[in-house]
Amino acid sequence: MRSGKYAMKTPDIQKVAVLGLGRMGHGIAQTFAVAGCDVRCYDQTKEVLQSTVSRIRNNLETARDAGILQPDAIDAALSRIVICATEEEALAGAQFVTEVVAEDLAIKQDLFARIEGLVSSECILASNTSTWPMTVMSVRMKNPERAINTHWFNPPHIVPLVEVIPGEKTAEVITQRTLATLERIGKTVVCLRQELPGFLVNRIQAAMYREMLDLLERGVASAEDIDRAFQASVGFRLAAIGPLLVYDFAGVDMQACVYSQLVESIRSDRNVHDLVRNLVAEGHLGVKTGKGLFDYTPESIKKIEKQRDERYLELLKLFYGDGSES
Repeated sequence: MRSGKYAMKTPDIQKVAVLGLGRMGHGIAQTFAVAGCDVRCYDQTKEVLQSTVSRIRNNLETARDAGILQPDAIDAALSRIVICATEEEALAGAQFVTEVVAEDLAIKQDLFARIEGLVSSECILASNTSTWPMTVMSVRMKNPERAINTHWFNPPHIVPLVEVIPGEKTAEVITQRTLATLERIGKTVVCLRQELPGFLVNRIQAAMYREMLDLLERGVASAEDIDRAFQASVGFRLAAIGPLLVYDFAGVDMQACVYSQLVESIRSDRNVHDLVRNLVAEGHLGVKTGKGLFDYTPESIKKIEKQRDERYLELLKLFYGDGSES
């Protein structure tokens, strides 16, 4: 396992609990288990809970087929995952808890207030929220200094990054232990110096999507061509080096000139696009409903997900070694 700049001399966190096993929770549990942690899991939805092991096994088999995992690592990882019947059972003995429940502030506030009394005083309580600052989520906690945001990216068992965002009352030792733990299990960690809505990556993505959706709404290009153009240009370059390096290599003076010419015509309002508002009103919510910006069938969704994960795994091997640590 990696030992990077956040490595600490304190004992490694070994016992992890994951609450919420839907689209991202099972992948987070998988990541901890592959890295050697003992993981106890819970979800209040019976069907989600019952399908967790099979979904994780499918992910692990895909990683094995891509050359990321050794065949014997699958059963070893699964042996470290315990599916629990209750929240209390999942939290028993936990040193680190990650919640991946509904993105609802009241639900998260209730959860943190409820579970802090079910774990030891040393246990770190983390959220995978992409929306709420920990300062707000932990407002009802007696000891908010041990609560912290750890924002993973989908699919979490493949995408390397985790953003770490301390709350106003988060203790520095909790931040450092969290960073060290995530780095130890193979993640690329970035610690934000301020709590901001959307954190870092989602803020950048929001600006990007605002312009792309505007171009689509105005009929400048089709959804297919916008994706193809971005993949074959910006996406291609950013997979190799970061956007600010791209900026420097292009020349700050040239970038300033381009910006000054474009900024007046780039969409900059704060309203949800009519295109998106109409899709939501019509119940076209993307993959989960079979229609969004594109149309889907159950077969096409499986095909796209398979191709997506295979490509992600190849990128993981290319830029982050063989991926065996993540």
